[in-house]
Amino acid sequence: MNTAAEASHSHSSGHDHKKCVSEALGTAERLCVVRGVQLTPIRHQVLELIWDSHKAVKAYELLDRIKPLQNAAKPATIYRALDFLIEQGLIHRVESLNAFVGCSCSGHQHEQLLLICNNCQEVEERSAPDVMQALSQEIKQADFIVHSKAIEIHGICATCAQTMSSEQV
Repeated sequence: MNTAAEASHSHSSGHDHKKCVSEALGTAERLCVVRGVQLTPIRHQVLELIWDSHKAVKAYELLDRIKPLQNAAKPATIYRALDFLIEQGLIHRVESLNAFVGCSCSGHQHEQLLLICNNCQEVEERSAPDVMQALSQEIKQADFIVHSKAIEIHGICATCAQTMSSEQV
């Protein structure tokens, strides 16, 4: 989500979430074919459940939601699917919540800035190139070897802030 239009939340009127999900799943299917990896039915179902909203979802929530579809699903089943989806860059782990969210920039390696709303629980992914460049310079000056880079910021999204301020009137 790089532009203001792309950054609209799923609970705002300008966001077509069905299109969002369809595009994410289509991108995942294409990337897996190009990379020669299998997007198995269980991996596809886990990805679809993650994209059900823009809220971060925990592994055991996924297990509870997938049980009716895959009766034999176990925690290891979900964790293997999550590991695959992370490895392919199709989802992100939200470390501070111990949960997962769909990647809106699948298809290319990137760093992420995750804005996490404490009110509605939605997670917005931003590229924030200026922030990431400044961070990279600091890391380089420290001669630090990075394995992964993500910044998670908790607060209140614009939609919730607007709702809260209109309720106070």
